[in-house]
Amino acid sequence: MKRLKVRLLYTIFIYCLSFVFIGCGEKEKPKKEVLRPVKYVEISYLGGDKTRQFSGTAKTEKVINLSFRSSGIITTLDLKLGQIVKKGELLGELDNVSARLNYESSIESKNSSESQMNTAKLSLNRVRKLYEKGSASLSEYEDAKNSYRTAVASFESSKRSIAIQQDQIQFGYLYAPEDGVIASVSAEVDENVSPGEVVAVLNAGTSIEIVLGLPESVINAVEKDMEVKVTFTAITDELFDAIITEVAPAVDINTSTYPVTVMIIDSDDRIKSGMAANVEFEFVDKQFKKTAVVPASAVGEDASGRFVLVVEGDDKKAKVIKKTIEIGELTPEGFEIISGLKVGQKVATAGLQTLLDGQAVKLKLNK
Repeated sequence: MKRLKVRLLYTIFIYCLSFVFIGCGEKEKPKKEVLRPVKYVEISYLGGDKTRQFSGTAKTEKVINLSFRSSGIITTLDLKLGQIVKKGELLGELDNVSARLNYESSIESKNSSESQMNTAKLSLNRVRKLYEKGSASLSEYEDAKNSYRTAVASFESSKRSIAIQQDQIQFGYLYAPEDGVIASVSAEVDENVSPGEVVAVLNAGTSIEIVLGLPESVINAVEKDMEVKVTFTAITDELFDAIITEVAPAVDINTSTYPVTVMIIDSDDRIKSGMAANVEFEFVDKQFKKTAVVPASAVGEDASGRFVLVVEGDDKKAKVIKKTIEIGELTPEGFEIISGLKVGQKVATAGLQTLLDGQAVKLKLNK
């Protein structure tokens, strides 16, 4: 009988102990808080900043077309793509046959005119002495002086011709006008070229410019020294500061846009001539007064008056706070704000009747 009681008590103990362990193992898991997404906008000024992007092409600040100033056959052309050149460096040379022949001819002409001048001078001296003795007439003396003056003028002209022909010979040499890099070469040795014919292009200067065209709808909002932002397709996730240096006063008939030049403020070796660029402008509509405005969809009304739900916090943790405001006239952009809000604050644009004051939410930018 005692054994039966002991077994019964042992069995009851085991069952109780098992219930204790089962109860400890099944702890209640905390429920994950589900945040309601809320659309919002930032308070801005009436007629405030409007961002627009326009495409353009990068180029160096100074692009120089290299050419000879005389015609001839190229005998030397020391040019390669990407070659760095210094100002005054000899880059090419022509045969200069005709220029040298003209130079030699001008020397002969100068020698001949010098001989004629010396002869006319001797004749003038002789006629002067005869005139002083009364053996020559005044007209003979005047003719001798005129002949000498003509001979002197011819001699001076021949000397200038020599200087001109010397320059013509120098025109057959191509020198680098500035420090820079050769961007393209369009001629070869033994090729016959004409004066002014482009044989290469030199990118000079260290600054990078963006050339683009703007439509007439925005050109009046653009002015010189205006700051802009530039991005490049070839350089991802980077924004470059730039400034407007030139604004054309007339439309380009080929593109029907107004040419504008933008210069990158900080140079970067990764930016190369010819790269596609996007220039970001922030236009300010100056015809509106500087008044904060809130979208009409963000304004609600209850017994206390007009209110908004101000969103406080960041993308990870935010909440909405009910705030009473005073509004003014309704504009195409929303209600003018008299009091209760300031520029930069975030307000919810949906769910005004269902969201609770102080409710935790997650942000969703209104698009």
